[in-house]
Amino acid sequence: MIAAGYSARPAVLEREFNTRHWGKPMSLHGVRRWLQGETMPDFKKLETLSKWLGVPVQQLGYGAESQRKVEQRRSHWDSGIGYQDRDIFEAFLKLPIPQRKLIREVILTFAKVHAQTDVSANAQS
Repeated sequence: MIAAGYSARPAVLEREFNTRHWGKPMSLHGVRRWLQGETMPDFKKLETLSKWLGVPVQQLGYGAESQRKVEQRRSHWDSGIGYQDRDIFEAFLKLPIPQRKLIREVILTFAKVHAQTDVSANAQS
């Protein structure tokens, strides 16, 4: 709230939240418990808070460190695969679950054999 230019007080949170949320309004006591970390808003309320404060929902629920980890992992993932690999993953996700399970097992088997080959090659050198 402070980063968004608001005072982190229950009365401010109650007023600003209730003017933006289309569901049941929150009480002063309820938002005070949010601020003190005694309770967590449900997902719909987190969405309202996220839009109002300009903060990702995940960061509100799990903290800024968790958001940074997700962004780092996503950037690592995005930089690590090309468009052909993306096409393969998209095709994989469109398959029925039994076929996905079979393909997953095949890939894991290849990865396990490859890892063992790398270990034995390193041991010989």
